[in-house]
Amino acid sequence: MKKVALYLRVSTLDQTVENQKMRLIEYANQHSYEYDVFEEVESSRRTRPVKQTLLQKLRNGEYFGCVVYKIDRWARSSTELILEIKELTDKNIAFISVSDSLDFSSATGRLHFQILAIFAEFERSLISDRTRLALRRKKEVDGITLGRPAGSKDKKSRRKSGYILRHAREKQEAASQSGIHKPIQDYIDKQ
Repeated sequence: MKKVALYLRVSTLDQTVENQKMRLIEYANQHSYEYDVFEEVESSRRTRPVKQTLLQKLRNGEYFGCVVYKIDRWARSSTELILEIKELTDKNIAFISVSDSLDFSSATGRLHFQILAIFAEFERSLISDRTRLALRRKKEVDGITLGRPAGSKDKKSRRKSGYILRHAREKQEAASQSGIHKPIQDYIDKQ
């Protein structure tokens, strides 16, 4: 019997997850899935500790897949959604949104995912174009100088040695998390 994770989340404290829970348990029973319920009690824009725990369990292969009531219960932005769904589907972990009738492990679900990714990329491009246009208008029409105002520290040249080493350490740390271990000298930009 396959085991899935049921993920529930509400946006505010005065809302309840009971309707979501009822529907997801019904779905799991209809498909003869064993399940564990992951209920996000308190979540903010940046922190969702239950979701992070669940993601780690999914990555470790503890579940066949993840079932959500609606796709917007999983992610707050299209970028977050696409990156996480892609990671899960690349690892053959099913992701199912019951109300949206989406199962990203099926051929139809993968097609929906590709369409979703295209629209998300289109949305990012539109936002970028609008931002550039607004900045140009502020500069040319309104005469506003863009960027932060020059301060007292800008009048003298800054020491670069600390920056270069710090930047190299950041690169080394990022690489080591991917399993690449090289000496710090390999990460110092040659100038």
